[in-house]
Amino acid sequence: MSKPIIFTGAGVAIITPFNDDQSVNYDKFVKLVEYQLEKGTDAIVVCGTSGEAKTLSTEEHVRLIKLCVDVVDHKVPVIAGAGSNDTRYAVELSNEAEKCGVDALLSVTPYYNKTSQRGLITHYNYIADRVSTPIILYNVPSRTGVNIKPETYATLAEHPMIVATKEANGNISEIAQTAALCGDNLTIYSGNDDQITAILSLGGKGVISVLSNVVPGISHEIVRRYLDGDCIGSRNLQLEWLDLCNNLFADVNPIPVKEAMNMMGLEVGPVRLPLVEMDDAGKALLRSSLVKHGLI
Repeated sequence: MSKPIIFTGAGVAIITPFNDDQSVNYDKFVKLVEYQLEKGTDAIVVCGTSGEAKTLSTEEHVRLIKLCVDVVDHKVPVIAGAGSNDTRYAVELSNEAEKCGVDALLSVTPYYNKTSQRGLITHYNYIADRVSTPIILYNVPSRTGVNIKPETYATLAEHPMIVATKEANGNISEIAQTAALCGDNLTIYSGNDDQITAILSLGGKGVISVLSNVVPGISHEIVRRYLDGDCIGSRNLQLEWLDLCNNLFADVNPIPVKEAMNMMGLEVGPVRLPLVEMDDAGKALLRSSLVKHGLI
């Protein structure tokens, strides 16, 4: 039985807007989801890294997921961040997300306490055995200190509930090896906006994108052009927007993307501690890209 492809194209790793006191601005969140739907996003990933999930309470986390599902109303897939470095809590959060009616779960590798490759297999299989919703793995070793090896992916992909990965390790050679070992058994999404076209060339199906918070149409178009056979057009668009892709990571994500959105008048508020506002040099660099592309 073939595994489902959750989406093709560009899924936005949507930010969580806050009020000035760092409480969640749920009204603004609804407007951001509606904005993404209007602009043709292909999926919405709620409560991921860009959504500052690790500083959300469980109540806030689940409320945002349910709100996103209700607003989207089956127009595009909704993918809920539900990972943890505590395996049991990851199951609990995943089950709560399932109750909200999500289409897939995004499960980051255990951070801080970390684990071995054998531990990753045990951790993910434990979660996958206790959910009925497809799982997208999330490999971002720059944040977690753990990297999923290609051989580990091949083992994990044997589980029917593990269907995809958001790959953000930045190592194209390893991603190629993962694609070679897993084939159609594992869908690969780029987790880095500066590598969309490169990962598509290895058989990837799209991107889970920070850039899409700012220009959802551009991320979508980079993928669409490639999948429609216009590889050069996809490459050219990727390179045209490379400066903004890079400058959105001039500080810890999602600090720059929320700053960019505020500069654009979207009024998404501050980041939540321990994250803090960008310094003046970073703001100037980010503003230069936004001006260059006519966004402000």
